[in-house]
Amino acid sequence: MNETKRKRFSLEFFPPKTDIGREKLKDVRTELNKLGPDFFSVTYGAGGSTRDNTKNIVLEMNAEGISTVPHLSFGGDDEDLMLELISGYQSAGIDRIVALRGDQPSGMGAQRLVYAEELVRFIRKHTGNHFQLEVAAYPEIHPDAKSYDSDIQFLKQKLDAGANSAITQYFYNADAYFYFIEKCQRAGIVKPVYPGLMPITNYENLARFSRNCGAEIPRWITRQLENYGNDQQSIIQFGIEVLSKLGENLLANGAPGIHFYTMNQVEPTRTVWNNLGL
Repeated sequence: MNETKRKRFSLEFFPPKTDIGREKLKDVRTELNKLGPDFFSVTYGAGGSTRDNTKNIVLEMNAEGISTVPHLSFGGDDEDLMLELISGYQSAGIDRIVALRGDQPSGMGAQRLVYAEELVRFIRKHTGNHFQLEVAAYPEIHPDAKSYDSDIQFLKQKLDAGANSAITQYFYNADAYFYFIEKCQRAGIVKPVYPGLMPITNYENLARFSRNCGAEIPRWITRQLENYGNDQQSIIQFGIEVLSKLGENLLANGAPGIHFYTMNQVEPTRTVWNNLGL
């Protein structure tokens, strides 16, 4: 079905580092798969640090009949290794990839960061139109971007290179997303840009992650979270209310769907999903 004609809903995992984490993820994905998402995606560590772990989870879930999508970046890998990985996904029947520039790994020395546009062209060159290709978008602008308009042009280049759609960094301000979409349309971008939603379960972790990735936590949310202190249950309930209202606003005003960053937890994603009537 044409993705521009229907709402699309997807869920994201990260590859666990421990056996306990991997076993827990099996239970989590079983529960979340009951929601009927269009697909799950599995992230790719900085510099390809989770390459094998990501691949193993994707292939395992796919073999179970769960539509699963790998994130992918060049990292420190050469073209031969990258082509081997992509061909393996193709042979396994994987038909979608999230193509990213990736982050510079800490403690591994400097690497040339291969831009997502280059990766998109590489995949298209070797596999044609086999894969639906997703790329990243940043409604509040990538922290490395020189300007708002230049970041939108980078997104346009990725889409023009052959990507089918984009998934955004998480945000909590719907106006930031809608303004971004308006600017994208003015720049000639017509392919769908799916908003990403991140659960609020721990204020300190969210604040630290947001500083690193350039996502803004609105002041009213920050103050309310600070007011809850260590009251974890109140923080989670407040987060559910924030995300449910944000999701309602996005869908009611034209967003093509939602991508949920689950943080490898069933809740609160499941509750937000149900609150939205998905």
